[in-house]
Amino acid sequence: MLKEKYTQYSFLLDRTARRVKQYAQAAFAQKDFDITIDQWAILKVLYNDDPMTHKDLAEKCGKDQPTLTRIIDLLIKKELVQRVEHPDDRRCLQIMLSGNGKQKVEELTPAVAEIRMKAWSNLSEEDFAHFTRILNTIYNNLNQPI
Repeated sequence: MLKEKYTQYSFLLDRTARRVKQYAQAAFAQKDFDITIDQWAILKVLYNDDPMTHKDLAEKCGKDQPTLTRIIDLLIKKELVQRVEHPDDRRCLQIMLSGNGKQKVEELTPAVAEIRMKAWSNLSEEDFAHFTRILNTIYNNLNQPI
């Protein structure tokens, strides 16, 4: 019985995470942002801390290297990011926002914040505190060696 309950919690967590992403992606499309939610995540990380190597960016965004490379290639085509030489290692490239990328993040940040707030409506500060504690505990449990 106990194992069944934990399986149900895992399902709820997965289902909710998928729904948050689906809702945001639908809102991005409806508002014609011309980027995906995954592209937004990369732009936002770079806005706060660029330039970054592919490896560091992949780690910070929770993406594997091939997926990140595809997203970066699309963002380069949209002229939102660029690859630049690493100042200390000529064999390594870094990713940084272009001027258009910085402008895009600044332009979309208020609308994205509004989209994300939809998920948090009707929750109290106490709900947030419990939710944060629980998610951090789950994350830390899974961050230990198998």
